[in-house]
Amino acid sequence: MKKGFTLIELLVVIAIIAILASIVMVAMSGARDKARDARLKGDLSQVRTLAELINDDNSTYASTCASASALGASGTNYTTQLTTIQSDIVAQGSTTTCYATTNSYCISVALLTAGMAATDNYCVDSDGVAVATATACTSSALGCNLQTL
Repeated sequence: MKKGFTLIELLVVIAIIAILASIVMVAMSGARDKARDARLKGDLSQVRTLAELINDDNSTYASTCASASALGASGTNYTTQLTTIQSDIVAQGSTTTCYATTNSYCISVALLTAGMAATDNYCVDSDGVAVATATACTSSALGCNLQTL
């Protein structure tokens, strides 16, 4: 009698391995999105620090934003850092909303985690607020709590 595995036994083992691999892949996709969101939040934490440095240097937050959708207006000592952060946010698959005046700023990014509403954002502002919010910053309501500053 020959020793070895039958074809049926080999197929069963392959099927079990395939099922386990698919379960792991589904579980890991959610973790990847959560890691991207954590990175986006970290990026905005760095932006808060840079905004305060810009305000200390220039007595204004206005040059924190290059436009309503981009960080890093030219003419500051921190333009390179802000554009690098902006590039990282885009590389993660998110978008930025940025508004700044002389006395205040509001910056938000779209979060990526599956299962959250497509409009969920993470927002930081000059009042020290850092919060997940349903709406992005707007030009008329510069705070994360959507109150006019």
